[in-house]
Amino acid sequence: MKNHIIESLFETQAIRVCDPEHPFWYTSGTLGPFFINTHFLYRSELDAAELLLMIEAGAASDRLYFPHFLLENLKKMYASSETFKYVTDLIVAEAKTIDFDFISGGERRDFFFSILPAYLLKKPHLSIFKDMQAVYTNEDFSETVPVYEASIQGKKALHIADLVTEASSYIRAWIPIIEEFGGVIKDTIAVVDRKQGAEEILLSAGVQLHSLAQIDIHLFEAAASSGDLTQDQLALVRSFIDHPREFMTRFLQMHPHYIDEQIALGGKAKERAEVAISKGFAPAPGCSMQTE
Repeated sequence: MKNHIIESLFETQAIRVCDPEHPFWYTSGTLGPFFINTHFLYRSELDAAELLLMIEAGAASDRLYFPHFLLENLKKMYASSETFKYVTDLIVAEAKTIDFDFISGGERRDFFFSILPAYLLKKPHLSIFKDMQAVYTNEDFSETVPVYEASIQGKKALHIADLVTEASSYIRAWIPIIEEFGGVIKDTIAVVDRKQGAEEILLSAGVQLHSLAQIDIHLFEAAASSGDLTQDQLALVRSFIDHPREFMTRFLQMHPHYIDEQIALGGKAKERAEVAISKGFAPAPGCSMQTE
């Protein structure tokens, strides 16, 4: 089952590995060899982008109708996408091993994977939005009310997420909102765990992490064995996983004009390069990364 998740992540391009000359910028201002868009498991990048637009529009309009509207689209994809059905069924199977009263999900990408399992398991769903507001849908999805009108006092939440990195959204938003209205959260399911400290951070907050796939070297070795990665790409990923900060330093030493080129491109490339400079990850324009 885990291997099929790995295959699906690469088949839908939910995980992309760069060529050695063109690493990806991360929002932190660092460079890395792979990028993860877990929501592509919906079926494809195009389908996922369309649903994201629906989520954004729905979250900005009638939020009491939002879960019902989104559920209908998710049900249609569940019936037509083998990948999305497989991942959803894995989440449902994992959820059945956990003691909980309702499922929660956060705007935006969590909704891909939290709403349909709630419906299939006949559990209420708490939709949490970026502005820290939330709505609560009953177990048969016949009614949705603002969370302050629902009764979740003492009830156990199971939060379902697309991806966890350092669990910052949990600490900043998901856990506080659930607890503000009297609920408790002891477990969460993530489709992908980036293995960057989320499990330990969540445990310190009293939350057990369950994940369908973990981003470690074994995942990429399996992908290389199945032909989804070249050996050069695997070596690149291995060097990053072993020494993530040194990966960027080595790349900039070997490409001394890279930062200047990125700034000249403008747009997000320029923004990321400027973040890297401001944080000391990269040299200022016109300067070279010093070798030791």
